Amino acid sequence: MKKILLTGGGSAGHVTPNIALFPSLKELGYEIQYIGTYDGIEKKLIEELGIPYTGISSGKLRRYMSVKNFSDPFRVIKGYGEAKKFIKNYKPDIVFSKGGFVSVPVVLAAKKYKIPVIIHESDMTPGLANKLSISSATLVCHNFPETSEYLPKGKAVLTGSPIRAELRHGNKFAGLDLCGFNVNKPIVMVVGGSLGAKAINNAIRDALPELLKTYQIVHLCGKGKLDESLNDTNGYKQFEYIKEEMKDLFAMADLIVSRAGANAICEIQALCKPNILIPLPATASRGDQILNAASFERQGFSKVVAEEDVTTKNLIDAIHEVYNDRQSYINAMSEAKTSDAVSTIIDLIEDIVNKNSN
Repeated sequence: MKKILLTGGGSAGHVTPNIALFPSLKELGYEIQYIGTYDGIEKKLIEELGIPYTGISSGKLRRYMSVKNFSDPFRVIKGYGEAKKFIKNYKPDIVFSKGGFVSVPVVLAAKKYKIPVIIHESDMTPGLANKLSISSATLVCHNFPETSEYLPKGKAVLTGSPIRAELRHGNKFAGLDLCGFNVNKPIVMVVGGSLGAKAINNAIRDALPELLKTYQIVHLCGKGKLDESLNDTNGYKQFEYIKEEMKDLFAMADLIVSRAGANAICEIQALCKPNILIPLPATASRGDQILNAASFERQGFSKVVAEEDVTTKNLIDAIHEVYNDRQSYINAMSEAKTSDAVSTIIDLIEDIVNKNSN
């Protein structure tokens, strides 16, 4: 049996693309194991799926001054020792890494035992963990055409990001039923991330009197961000967070307003949903969402509105503009080379494993 070891953690974005690969890997007969942190979000997500999980020690690689910068290197060294021991015993045919700090000792340990490694980089520019791992990788998959400029020639492969197969099989009518909507007006889905986005939430709610004349609005506003005074507003439905029914909301939506996290926008692109991106500003991040959104706009996939430019009027105008021109966005996304990342990445894995077994 072919064996694959997957790693990645620290956030859901470093786990869900790995999860998207599981069904295809199982169909091809791979034995799957996963390495993450002792108690990170990845542990719960992976164990829920019945995949064998091993936790290792992990430190955070910070770009800023912190007392933990002195202790965390020892955690990384310990994690490297644990990863070496696991890989020596498990003997995987290949390692697939989605990044996050826990992946660094795993990738370095794989290199020591000459195990081929494929890394996936979601953002426009490689994060620090992947920067440290790239020299040990056989291939580096990436989402954006521009990312190849930051990667070694001969290693970069434009694949897009793997998305869960079930997202492609949502039920529009189940979504309508969940929200109490009808088929007479188009539907705008607003997604501010799991924690919500205050600027987006406020602008959408202020715009409701005008928007509800034309659209129905489903609003994923983030934990603790519900506005109870709007609960009985006809044509408006708000949720803190949606998990299982997300596929049905995607199927139902005619247009999406979203942050520009790499996994979120890759799901939007794979499903060919016209969209408006409002990236997290550079003051609150390393600026990766701004770069991600700019690339999508250049490729004709999205319209971008900077958070500092978000007003009630600007948001209303942008929604009308994108909806009226929705077919051009759909066409651009459907013609993209990155529309089926799972198949592309599985082919790369198979190619490397089969070459090494001959």
